Amino acid sequence: MTETDAHGAADPWIQYFARRGYPHARRLASGMEGTVYRLRDGTVAKVWAGRAPEDFDLTRRLYADIARHPLPFGTPVILDAEEYDGVLVSYEVELGGSPLRSDGDGRRPARDLPRRETDALLTVLRALASVPGSEVMRRLVVQGDDRPLWQGHSRFSDALAALVERAAARNRDALAAQVPRLADVVARTAASLRALPDRPESVVHGDLVPPNIHLDEAGHPVAVLDFGFCTTAGDPAFEAAVTAAVWDMYGPDAAHHTAELTRLFARELGHAEEVLDLYRKAYALITYDLFGTGPHDGHFRWCAALLR
Repeated sequence: MTETDAHGAADPWIQYFARRGYPHARRLASGMEGTVYRLRDGTVAKVWAGRAPEDFDLTRRLYADIARHPLPFGTPVILDAEEYDGVLVSYEVELGGSPLRSDGDGRRPARDLPRRETDALLTVLRALASVPGSEVMRRLVVQGDDRPLWQGHSRFSDALAALVERAAARNRDALAAQVPRLADVVARTAASLRALPDRPESVVHGDLVPPNIHLDEAGHPVAVLDFGFCTTAGDPAFEAAVTAAVWDMYGPDAAHHTAELTRLFARELGHAEEVLDLYRKAYALITYDLFGTGPHDGHFRWCAALLR
């Protein structure tokens, strides 16, 4: 039977991979960056959405920079890449394990997160914080922006403050309609970021949601996927702050989980809670319009509520 897309049409990429010698290709998952297909045991293909083929060398070098450092889990390994009809396709090693939770599996996190989840998160955060920031990481562009995050800056907090100001101006009227005194919120956030002391920079994944962390049967992380949405070199506290926020954004206990993880990360990783709160405001300001610019969009509503 021919696999179909969300609209019921035959998936043209399944047909493409069959012509390339992979007759049993099937779609595994879709996300912000594209769609992943299993080609055969041990090999997957990623069809990238909106990634220019000429920019892919940075992604390849990012993965190589991360792989130079021993981690207790796998990270993406690119075998080959090609362009088809203007679309970038990469061929990669299939990483093992099962997603901690998948968006479509219907499971909601328990009100008090199980130790299995929190231990896995701490393992991932500690490991990523051990990978030093590199020049390649500083050249990456955060989703929605028009330039490398670090361009013109020598400190992460200064670079993030400048991005906050640029991003808030992209759709200022839409956000201002939901956030009273938006200009003051932006100014205070940017000033507070610039006042932060220097911190050693490590790789920041920027999107550690449950589907991007794969566990083995014992509950240990064996793979971290989908770098790129907000990947850069930066303060490990920014990674922790964003993770606490996005682990459960829309569930009935979302606020409880964010508070629970914030306390955990402050206690176990040594981050100040007020710094985690500041970085969450910055995250809301740099991502509020990436999926929609009105109250019909869940991410926009979440960001506006946080900023209020």
